[in-house]
Amino acid sequence: MKEVKCECGHVNPHGTILCEACGKGLEEGNKNETLLDMRYEGSARRSQTYNKTIIDKIWNFFSSVKVGVWLIVITLIASSFGTILPQEMYIPPVMPAAEYYEDQYGWFGKLYYDLGFNNLYSSWWYLILIASIGISLVICSLDRVIPLYRALKKQRVTRHEGFLKKQRLYGTSTPNNVDEEIAKVKEKLKVKRYNVREENGNLLAEKGRFSRWGPYVNHVGLIIFLVGCMLRFVPGMYVDKILWIREGETKVIPETNGEYYLENKEFTVEVYDKEKDNEAFEEALDKAGMVAKNYQSDVVLYKTKGNTVAGEEPELEVVKEYNIRVNEPLKFEDFALYQVDYKLDELNKMSFALAHKTTNEQFGTITVDLVNPATKYDLGKGYSVEIVSYFPDFEFDKNGDPKTKSRIPNNPAFVFKMFSPEKPEGEISFIAIQQNIEPFGDNIYKMVFNGIETKDVSALTVRKDLTLWTIGIGGIIFMIGVIQGSYWNHRRIWVHRHENEVWIAAHTNKNWFGIKREIQTVIADTELTEPQDQLKEEKVG
Repeated sequence: MKEVKCECGHVNPHGTILCEACGKGLEEGNKNETLLDMRYEGSARRSQTYNKTIIDKIWNFFSSVKVGVWLIVITLIASSFGTILPQEMYIPPVMPAAEYYEDQYGWFGKLYYDLGFNNLYSSWWYLILIASIGISLVICSLDRVIPLYRALKKQRVTRHEGFLKKQRLYGTSTPNNVDEEIAKVKEKLKVKRYNVREENGNLLAEKGRFSRWGPYVNHVGLIIFLVGCMLRFVPGMYVDKILWIREGETKVIPETNGEYYLENKEFTVEVYDKEKDNEAFEEALDKAGMVAKNYQSDVVLYKTKGNTVAGEEPELEVVKEYNIRVNEPLKFEDFALYQVDYKLDELNKMSFALAHKTTNEQFGTITVDLVNPATKYDLGKGYSVEIVSYFPDFEFDKNGDPKTKSRIPNNPAFVFKMFSPEKPEGEISFIAIQQNIEPFGDNIYKMVFNGIETKDVSALTVRKDLTLWTIGIGGIIFMIGVIQGSYWNHRRIWVHRHENEVWIAAHTNKNWFGIKREIQTVIADTELTEPQDQLKEEKVG
């Protein structure tokens, strides 16, 4: 690609439309144009100049604004699919995700899971879309900002006649004293805070050049923002997990590598009372029923001491006691625990008595922990009970066989094997709520329901976000670019002398009314005439 040398002596890169120094048109097509295309100052863009190698083709593809817009549209459409059903991280851990989606949403839920939409925002193809937008922003910016910067930096005061004549605002005057009129204009331009340069008696008045970089500052902000979003998929940078913890239970906090544990000492919920609370709520409470006024978890945060051997109970030390309420999270290190949900009176333990079916004589009681049941219970004197099968959330499948919908004890059912001196080989009994089935004929003994124990369960969101500062910086830079490009504009006014005439031409990237008004102010009390808007004349013609 050969460089193009202008008659002014400046050497321009191949593909330049207007000379970077004097503004003379370098392509034949410019001779027939009424007005110059001043986008990027007519400078050469790589995407419009090179198209031979594979790198050129990739560059040209991503430098297209249309491609960038389509990437954004496709990403938005893809993102909308992730909102149709809850993402996997937000579903309750009651069963495997594949079963949960099919159980809750039928064939559509199964399809949703099979297509990978359950973890859409961390999928490889979604990350590729985000990365493609970032690449497009980088290449679009470099393809335009570098030649624009070079052209604006190298522009001369004295411009080619064709350059001035083809500006949108252009006019000529024949004052009695050219030097005096130009001197007046120069001083008024300085009052208007223009940066005035003078060369061979000609003037170039310029201000607001920094506004031209607003869109590229936007791009920088967006790129940083996208980097922050992608950092959320780096392990350890972002955590958003749900921790369900029962009263009296101690659990390891997710994503802390077993270093921190949490004990739920007590869960409390308060509801609005129509009599005690403001009467203004009475009508709303009648419609809504019970409305939570406050719910909180009184917790103890523990930290493990030293190294814990796998399989051993860790030694814990108290770090903090805290009452977690809505919008009042427990914070430690980079983590925060938020109160988000609760479940009242979840079944925790069930008691059964081994009894003789004929005499109803009882031979001992067992208490089954529904969260972590034991397998065998010895009642003494030759009597014992074994749990053969346990279904925390019992239902029959299509074949009539028992199964569990989840690991939560919403509807527990058991298959007991009862041992006694009369039946040392054992008897089988299926026990569920309001059901007692003897699948292998009549038994001598039965399991009699003897009471339940419930507990409240608290749902806490475990959150850690080390990407916020990156996203925040990107957002701030983006807004700076918006303000920079919206509230300022790049204005240039050329004042040239041609023998006994004064030529005035002007250009701005936006707000033509504003630059016209400034020119009127500058040439007031002079013999110079206001330049005409050639775009309007062209339309009229």
